[in-house]
Amino acid sequence: MKKYPIQFQVIHQIMKRRWLLIVVLVATIHLFCQTLMLPYGTALLSLLPDHDNTLYFARISKNYTLDDDFQEESTEFVEDVNLGEAFVDESSEITHELLSVDISNKFEDGISINSTIITSKAEVKPEVVTVDNVKSLTESDVNKSGDGLQSQNFPINEKYVLFRSDGKKQLRCLMPPKSVMYNDQMNRLLVRQRTSSRAMRPRSSSVRDQEIVASKVQITNAPSRIADQELYAPLYRNVSMFIRSYELMERTLKVYVYKEGDKPIFHQPILKGLYASEGWFMKLMEGNKRFVVKDPKKAHLYYIPFSARMLQHKLYVRNSHNRTNLRDFLKVYAEKIAAKYPFWNRTGGADHFLVACHDWAAYETRHHMERCIKALCNADVTAGFKIGRDVSLPECYVRSARNPLRDLGGKPASERHIFAFYAGNMHGYLRKILLEYWNNKDVNMKILGPMPAGVASKMNYIEHMKSSKYCLCPKGYEVNSPRVVEAIFYECVPVLISDNFVPPFFEVLNWDAFSVIVAEKDVPDLKNILSAITDERYRELEFGVKKVRRHFLWHVKPVKYDLFHMTLHSIWYNRVFQFKPR
Repeated sequence: MKKYPIQFQVIHQIMKRRWLLIVVLVATIHLFCQTLMLPYGTALLSLLPDHDNTLYFARISKNYTLDDDFQEESTEFVEDVNLGEAFVDESSEITHELLSVDISNKFEDGISINSTIITSKAEVKPEVVTVDNVKSLTESDVNKSGDGLQSQNFPINEKYVLFRSDGKKQLRCLMPPKSVMYNDQMNRLLVRQRTSSRAMRPRSSSVRDQEIVASKVQITNAPSRIADQELYAPLYRNVSMFIRSYELMERTLKVYVYKEGDKPIFHQPILKGLYASEGWFMKLMEGNKRFVVKDPKKAHLYYIPFSARMLQHKLYVRNSHNRTNLRDFLKVYAEKIAAKYPFWNRTGGADHFLVACHDWAAYETRHHMERCIKALCNADVTAGFKIGRDVSLPECYVRSARNPLRDLGGKPASERHIFAFYAGNMHGYLRKILLEYWNNKDVNMKILGPMPAGVASKMNYIEHMKSSKYCLCPKGYEVNSPRVVEAIFYECVPVLISDNFVPPFFEVLNWDAFSVIVAEKDVPDLKNILSAITDERYRELEFGVKKVRRHFLWHVKPVKYDLFHMTLHSIWYNRVFQFKPR
């Protein structure tokens, strides 16, 4: 074996140490950058080749609070959808199978449930997912819920419940989120996001970028318009900025709608049912002549016209508990438009937006569409929703596609003899807690389970909302609920009970002016909280509901300040304030 001179060996050792130092330095910088870019993935695991992060990075420290800048996803869920419910019987909400796991453990996609045994692609130790005090189910100790499932009545502090449906056991979570962000924390986070945007700078400058920068200056320095006769100032965080921004949107904004994509997943809106918001926006956006341009070079924003509901309906394999094919389908689409057009690559997708109401949209668009502006019904700050960039889309249950305003309105305050009202399926842990405390406990608190099926029952439900002072809007399996918009629709003061839920149009609306927000932990004290509201304060809230209602209505032909324009405005508004000029 050939021996090298001593001097060369010394130099070789020095060079090896230098390269080792460089590798360590690069790894350290990578970990640090990943920490600043949450929730894109687990920094350490992302160093490994071919690793696909299926759960967002989550801090394990017990001292961690959501008052930090970053928002995280705490759970991964799977769904078994009865497709007939969405298109045939729209009186009931879509049911989900929700599997809550310890956020310190990483799971591959494809978790499945076989009786009480949890299996997945990866090896799962028994202690990772536990079912606390689950008893065997029999016909004598179960109650039928409105969605046809049977569940056992467990004490509210237990973690999981077993459902039996069609002879199959399903595990569903009864556990509150591990981290909670309250409304005041969301407000502070919004302010911080406005002052320290992490949006990507465009790779090249354009005339449209200059127009956005000019718009931001005009909005920020908007003249005071407190005495505006058309809008009720207390409803808005800053009515002057809102009016100026809306004017600039009407005058300036141009949107390019991608023609790529085949029906029914693309370009085919659903106009009825629980997911109608994504469909109505698609229909009105694609048919709009004021904002839509044919030349993409003239656009400030780019719309990806897909339906999250139709994506799930067409591609999800029932009972597979695997949604990777849905995510990969959108990944291929994003790569297709990135290869065909230069606009995606110029901003990394930051000037692109999507509008989706299905609960899975956040998962389906993670990673490959992470920089896009997402208008989502499931606006959960612990599931990847970015305050200040993403838009909380109102979840509207539309009963008539021809007349989305059917049954609009409610009774005057003097004829609202029900103090607080709720009726609905027992989806999730919170509604069971609500009934545990208030069902048949107080004559003034009309808190019910699911109403019987049928047209008469629907009309009875609507009549109850029109006759109530406060309409309770507890979360279901996810943070969002169509009852928020229903309450406003029927001029009932909505009571939001959903931790980590970002209310619709959070960036411009002041929800304290027309709603009551109650923490989940305060459900036992709900009657005292509502009773403490004075008659004068209630009249202010009721008046606010009537004034804000125009922002939550779909029209066959869009009108100023309606839900279509408010959604588009919030997308525009967030883009203006997130934009970083080159």
